[in-house]
Order: sequence, then structure tokens, then C-alpha cells
Amino acid sequence: MYRSAAHCLTLSLLAFCAPAFGAGQALPADVVTTPTITVSAARVPTPEEVFAIPADLRAMLQKQVIQRSYSRDQRLQALVEMIFDQHGLDLQYDANATYTVSDIWQHRRANCLAFTLLFVTLAREAGIQARVQEVGQAVSWYQDQDAGVVYSVGHVNAGVDVGGRFGTVDLDRNVLYDRRGPVPVSRARALAHFYNNRGAERLADGDFGGARAFFDASVAQDSRFAPVWNNLGVLDHREGNNEAARQALDRSLQLDGRQDAALTNASALFRSLGLTAQAQSLERRLKSVQREDPFAQYMFGAKAERAGQLDQAIRYYRQAVRLYDTAHQFHFGLARVYFLAGQLKRADRELLRAQELGGAPEQARYQAKLDSLARWRAQQQARR
Repeated sequence: MYRSAAHCLTLSLLAFCAPAFGAGQALPADVVTTPTITVSAARVPTPEEVFAIPADLRAMLQKQVIQRSYSRDQRLQALVEMIFDQHGLDLQYDANATYTVSDIWQHRRANCLAFTLLFVTLAREAGIQARVQEVGQAVSWYQDQDAGVVYSVGHVNAGVDVGGRFGTVDLDRNVLYDRRGPVPVSRARALAHFYNNRGAERLADGDFGGARAFFDASVAQDSRFAPVWNNLGVLDHREGNNEAARQALDRSLQLDGRQDAALTNASALFRSLGLTAQAQSLERRLKSVQREDPFAQYMFGAKAERAGQLDQAIRYYRQAVRLYDTAHQFHFGLARVYFLAGQLKRADRELLRAQELGGAPEQARYQAKLDSLARWRAQQQARR
């Protein structure tokens, strides 16, 4: 598995009142913002333009990857080196860079979606079997695992097949997938992600016309892509068309009734229309979904921990562990709050479990935590 450090998420607009991305970040219903509206004659790139390889990039690929070896294993390694090496593409992460392959070549920047499209396109050009993969839910740890996490309802990466051996190439080295894991998706679905992201970026900038052009392109590629219908609902609401917003959100929930973003937006819309009973029904459904979602429970635990509400944090983290007991990150979160709450034996137990599940890459990190806990205990006992 080849990875480069970065934080990345696919985009789903959450709240009517502000362009927040991801899930679990809705602003209060009584907060209203008036975005600056711009009008754009957005030119939507064709699917062929999204994947087109510029001549100079093709020449670099030929020299640094294809001509280096006939071995697909070695070509895969060379491709990763070419993308990130200073003598190659020298790619840098940019959360807002939902670029075409040509744009990436020009700007040398990409987010996780653009990187995935780039990697799959170049890998196939080099004779490597590669595909775009979609993850239904993911938690990404950024900066430092102790500092913060982001919960997203969508993530993409690249899958590769080298001689019957399958691997994943992900721009985010700190991501935890849901139990289903990455699932291959069609070219049309990958394009639906691309156009949806572009539309979300335009909408966040107040460019309603540009946003609609990209959202329409996303629907044209895959009309069963639920996040784009959620985003269309947000756009329709901001343009004052509540009936269209309701229809779009209904469509989104018909396709995926467990979306935090769509459930939150639909309930907020119903409340704004005075349909309290319908809003409350959706809010109950949202709470039910979140109770059975280990990622949501972990996020609630992290929020409670930051607020110093350790008993609540313990309850949320324990529920996350019950729902997804093989996630070493969840055990580590639980260990952390046990330690802060003075429950040292339980903290020890959870740290050991996190170390067992983390595998080789996490062994040293968790061992350092265990050693630190042991030193702290010794200091405390010496003071008694």
C-alpha cells in the first residue's frame, strides 16, 4: 500500500445556513447567513477532458515509469515516485483542488478525488490495472490523532491489481474505512463525484449558476448518486425554491436514507416551513442512524472529550467500540478518556488492545503511550 500524508474528503453540503462540508457540523437552525451571490458562465469539462493526459505529462510517464521496467510491480512503485518526487510531478495536497488531469499537471496540486482520478488514469496508461474505489463512510485523523478528526460520508481512493495481488493507493494515510471498505465504482460514478465536488465548491463561493451546471452534470453521469441530490436541495433552498429543495432531498433520502447531511437538511427545511411533525420524524430517524453508526459515536465522543465531559465521552467511545471493535483508533480514544478520568487499569487495557489491532505501523506509537502511562504511574506512587 502506497500512501502520502494529506487530509481529504469528498464534499457534501450539510446545512442550509452555511456551506459546511462532511457530516455532523450543522449550524443551529436559527442562524442565517446571506452568501454573496455571483453569476458564472461555468464551462463544465467533458468526461474526456477530465481524464485527458497532457503531452508533457505523457512524456514524463513514458520516461520515468514505462521505460524503467516491464515489471508492473516496479512500474507501480515508479509511478508513485514520479507523482510525488521533486523531479517528477511534485504533487501537493490542496483540499479545494478538484482538478482535471490537465489542471493537476498545470498547478501540481490535487485533493483526494483529483489524485485518485490522476493515479488511475496514469496507472492504466502504464499497463497497470487500476480502478476508482468509493468508501461509504470514513474517519480521517488530521495533524495529530490526539488533536482532531473529521467524519465524512464519502471518500474515494484507487485500487490496483498487480498479478492478482490487490492493494489500495490512498492520499490520506490516516483514514479509517467503514466495515464494507472500498468498493470499485464505474467511470460514470467517478465523474459524478468529480462534478458534484466542483458544484459544491462553486456553491460555497456563492456561484449558484456554476454550482447548478456542475450538479446537473453529476446527475447526468449517475442519477442514483445520493449526495448530489442533497446538494441540489441546498442550492434550491438558497435560491428560494423550497418545493424543489424538498423534492431533491426526498430523492436523496430515497437513494440513501441513512445520510446525516440529507436528514439534517430535510428536517431543517421542514421546520422552516412550519412542518414540525415531519421535522421531528426525520430528527428521530437521524438519532437512530447515529446510535448505530460507530463513526458518529466516535465523533460525539471526541466532541465531549474536548469539552471535558469525560463520562459522556466514555459512553460514546464505548458505543463506538461495541459497533466496530477492530478499529484501533476507537480503542485509543477510549484509553485516552479513561486515563483522563483516572481509570488507569481500563486505560491500560484499551491501549494494549489498540496496540494489538494497530499492527506494525502503530506498534511503536502505542508502546510509547504505554511507557508514558507506566512512568506517570510510577511518579504518582513515588509521591504517596
